Amino acid sequence: MAIGILGRKVGMTQIFDEAGKSLPVTAIEAGPCTVLAVRDLDRDGYRAVQLGFLDKPRRLATRPERGHVASIDSKARTRRNELGLESAPRAECEPKRFIREIRLNEGQEYTVGDEITVDIFAEISNVDVTGTSKGRGFAGVMKRYGFAGLRASHGVQRHHRAPGSIGGHGTDLGNSGRIKKGKRMAGQYGNAKATVRNLKVVRVDAESGVLLVLGAIPGANGGYVIVKNTNKCG
Repeated sequence: MAIGILGRKVGMTQIFDEAGKSLPVTAIEAGPCTVLAVRDLDRDGYRAVQLGFLDKPRRLATRPERGHVASIDSKARTRRNELGLESAPRAECEPKRFIREIRLNEGQEYTVGDEITVDIFAEISNVDVTGTSKGRGFAGVMKRYGFAGLRASHGVQRHHRAPGSIGGHGTDLGNSGRIKKGKRMAGQYGNAKATVRNLKVVRVDAESGVLLVLGAIPGANGGYVIVKNTNKCG
């Protein structure tokens, strides 16, 4: 069964198990999330639920953001009512800062306005966490890909951190002389979607809405994440 929730990274700490062993864990503020929309197989072609996390002040929200979660008067709504068309249900809640969809399996049913809390992971042993990795700017090949570089000993050409050859000569043997796609070179490092899979769930604190997972997850403290049950256990 697909289970997922939205949250944000609080930070890393350590706890001790029953044997007194130190465990490095990441604390995630998971939920509560409000169901903002439900995707139907017949209407949308797939089954999913749209979740919203963390309230956004109405003074900072745009009119479309407010209209997505609550019923507000508009010309489009008036025209639909005149034509006898039913408007999509609204969760009637505050605008949300972080909105994502979670795919559902057959048999899972949610309605707009439902609230999902961290309790759903009470019986889950392992999870996948998706977030945005820390941005490290423009980086060279040694930092970005772990290239060894040239030795820093006597007599070595002063070209220590260079990537080396990036292509060959154009010949009649099929080598066009161009740089091939996917060549590992200097460029933007980090600030990309990343997923860490099969992290062990250490503790579920329903009272404070915190989930503790073993190890590190992508992103900086305060970054938004998606937590889902994994299918890679064992």
